[in-house]
Amino acid sequence: MNVMELFRLDSKVAVVTGGSGLYGAHISTALAQAGATVVIASRGVAECESLAAKLRDEGADAAALALDLGDEAGIQSFVAQTLERYGRIDILINNAVSRVGLADLEQTEAAGWNAAEQVNGLGTMLLTKAVVPAMRKRMEGNIINISSIQGILGPHFPIYGSTGRTSGIEYTYNKWGLVGMTKWLANYYGPYNIRVNSISPGGYNPTGGPEDADDEFMQKYKERTPLGRMADDDDIKGAVVYLASRASSYITGHNLVMDGGWSSW
Repeated sequence: MNVMELFRLDSKVAVVTGGSGLYGAHISTALAQAGATVVIASRGVAECESLAAKLRDEGADAAALALDLGDEAGIQSFVAQTLERYGRIDILINNAVSRVGLADLEQTEAAGWNAAEQVNGLGTMLLTKAVVPAMRKRMEGNIINISSIQGILGPHFPIYGSTGRTSGIEYTYNKWGLVGMTKWLANYYGPYNIRVNSISPGGYNPTGGPEDADDEFMQKYKERTPLGRMADDDDIKGAVVYLASRASSYITGHNLVMDGGWSSW
């Protein structure tokens, strides 16, 4: 097989949670450009439909569906709708994240912690649980969890300087857990030919984001990163398509670190 064909996703059905968000929009776009039918899912269904319409205009196959990871019945309904419409889910990208309640330890309250975990932990688990039976029945599937460098390292608080920004404790807790869940799922469902991997991106500065010279945090982050920059709009695309495609067919249980060298110090 020609090596470029290994990266194609033709005939595959992919679900992307948080599919119209900062990283989600680029993930959805990359999968669609690689040939997949993409179901763009989040609570903000209008934003999802806007992106889906744009992708359809470009010749891709994309649809928007509402999904609230804080609603167990809604999760079940979403999976049922997707399977009824397409007959299969080949690729699940667990990308959605709630940033409610992200604060330093002494400012963290039970309500905020639980609200975030309702989506980041429980909701992600429930969606994966709902999708896996159809994959297991077909003896094929691919799950990619979007973690973070906060899932392999502790936060480097000095980079925040006097900005007043921080990295919440719940976020680090959740992202480490997501990498652990990735390995559990990969080990358990390997015999069913279901591959499970995660991606741990570093900091992301979207097009139109703050200029380095005008932002203390950005400048400190850039200085500490070997490649001297944050991730841009395209950096996530190749990583996702690689793990979603046959190009990585012998890779499972892996956490792909995409951080410009941040964690190599």
